[in-house]
Amino acid sequence: MNVAIITGASSGIGEEFVRQVARQTKIDEIWMIARRRQKLEQIGKTVKKSVKVIAMDLQIKDNIKQLEDMLKKEKPSIGLLVNCAGYGIRKEFSKGSLEEELGMIEVNCISLTALTYLCLPYMQKGGRIIQVASAASFLPQAGFAVYSASKSYVLNFSRALNKELKKSEIYVTAVCPGPVDTDFFLISDKGSKMPSYKKYFMARTDQVVRKAIADSNRKKSISIYGVSIWLLRFLTRFI
Repeated sequence: MNVAIITGASSGIGEEFVRQVARQTKIDEIWMIARRRQKLEQIGKTVKKSVKVIAMDLQIKDNIKQLEDMLKKEKPSIGLLVNCAGYGIRKEFSKGSLEEELGMIEVNCISLTALTYLCLPYMQKGGRIIQVASAASFLPQAGFAVYSASKSYVLNFSRALNKELKKSEIYVTAVCPGPVDTDFFLISDKGSKMPSYKKYFMARTDQVVRKAIADSNRKKSISIYGVSIWLLRFLTRFI
């Protein structure tokens, strides 16, 4: 059985990955991982694929161990891993709580790294790993310091891992979208509002995910949606 594992699957980009991956004939079952069981079950009923609902908070180490045990027991053949779980809070570092700041690192970096490590032994030849980073990874951002730093980790980790795994014919793509029309901002803007100019660069979730899947299938190491974000990438690299 060819399995896709998708974290952060209960909303936003993760939910859209579930919907678009479910249309791929090569995938037999989708493991949906997120905290909200009811939402996962609702989404699972709307897709025409076998799904496994795994309701857990990846910030909790015991849950990571539980997932490790599940993998050892079921020994799935993983064709696709999508690490989409993550969050950000737009706030000056000194004004955020320690729990908030460390939580971003734990979910965006540590859990993503752990999931990738645990899934690799079960990944088949030609398998794909999609790591959801952000255009925030391209440069430091005051007022969004920990989030942008955590996504820079995701980008650099993914690019290096892609190089390492090519000999095994497993390919890693870091997805670096700009602002995307999701519930992400309900959490991030609790600290301070997103700059109004960024609203002009807002992308649709389905467009970002479609591009990410296409770029992953083309074995690209980075997926960037939109000319404006490509330009940002160019400017931060060369100017």
